[in-house]
Amino acid sequence: MATAELKKGDVKDIALADAGKRKIEWAAQQMPVLQSIRKRFIKEQPLKGLRVSACLHVTSETANLMIALRDGGADAVLCASNPLSTQDEVAASLNRDYNIPTYAIKGEDNDTYYQHLKAALDHKPQFTMDDGCDLVTMLLTKRPDLVGNVIAGTEETTTGVIRLRAMAKDGTLKYPIIAVNDAMTKHFFDNRYGTGQSTLDGVIRATNVLIAGLKVVIAGYGWCGRGAAMRAKGLGADVIVTEIDPVKGIEAVMDGFRVMPMADAAKEGDVFITVTGNKNVIRREHFEAMKSGAIVCNSGHFNVEIEIPSLEALSTGKKEVRPLVDEFQLKDGRKIYLIAEGRLVNLATAEGHPASVMDMSFANQSLAAEYLAKHHKELKPQVYVVPEHLDREIARLKLESMGHRLDKLTAEQEQYLASWQEGT
Repeated sequence: MATAELKKGDVKDIALADAGKRKIEWAAQQMPVLQSIRKRFIKEQPLKGLRVSACLHVTSETANLMIALRDGGADAVLCASNPLSTQDEVAASLNRDYNIPTYAIKGEDNDTYYQHLKAALDHKPQFTMDDGCDLVTMLLTKRPDLVGNVIAGTEETTTGVIRLRAMAKDGTLKYPIIAVNDAMTKHFFDNRYGTGQSTLDGVIRATNVLIAGLKVVIAGYGWCGRGAAMRAKGLGADVIVTEIDPVKGIEAVMDGFRVMPMADAAKEGDVFITVTGNKNVIRREHFEAMKSGAIVCNSGHFNVEIEIPSLEALSTGKKEVRPLVDEFQLKDGRKIYLIAEGRLVNLATAEGHPASVMDMSFANQSLAAEYLAKHHKELKPQVYVVPEHLDREIARLKLESMGHRLDKLTAEQEQYLASWQEGT
């Protein structure tokens, strides 16, 4: 529980702050694009006085985003976007060392999770920064009295963008939101390389299984699924992909993977990873077909992709055999292992995306916030993409920070691309 010395925020243990500060500083070294934006923000103060409520995964990378927003003049608070993704030492340091009220405790129960969302909304935000759309949903459904204060917001995840577009379609959305997730420098890199690496990292840390030689089933071949499949293949797995989209399915085949329905994959798989953004992707009939010893986990935003009640109904009992690994003893004697209660495996049992890839994602967040602070009056209550010039500038800065340089068009080449007269 929080200690009395904290006037705002709710963290597990403020004494963890020293370790959190070291972790935040380590991540900062690997986030050069965000640091360059932060330095400019300090001078220009583009977010001066803007009250920001952020509902994000509370990690060392997120801490650096919050510091950049604060240094840009924002009055910011932070709460967790998932009960198992918080790094308690980082939450403690944000409260103690950076004066950013943070409401997040790893393993918090459902009631505490929603109390923390409520605390973030009690800040009376003018700007929301969401990761999964829970904050916006609570704002619109439980605190409509606060909606008039809000000028704009951003959303970080595929799942959240799906929810927001549904809101916009039925007229529920009340202010403009930029889908940071849809920026090229976000989903091409964060979703593919970040989720890919951190998901396999989470599976390995949780179970210590050797991936080489196993049949790994990836449910969904979006950007996150592509990344997870790529990394599993690189570790020597026989990768099977399940998909509903024929275009993504044929892409998976041409990338070297087998594609089949989950009903068939369930009979073969050793490790199952869901990354679809949909519900009940692995359900009762799939559990009934799995071999004993199958490992099941989810790397989509919400824990609805695995139908856990059906697994419980098929079982005579469960026990924790490793931290955040539950063994379900089925009535027929088989055993199935569920990691992290079906929640985000890459954040629950690992540390989430590496800082170097979150550098681009959080550069998008900070620049989108700056753009919306300036242009919100010109926008309708819809979901927008990150302006292309910002996306490309982030890519340029990232390349530069990595020691790479681009070529330039000659005047002749520019003229050729702008004309039609010259042909065969």
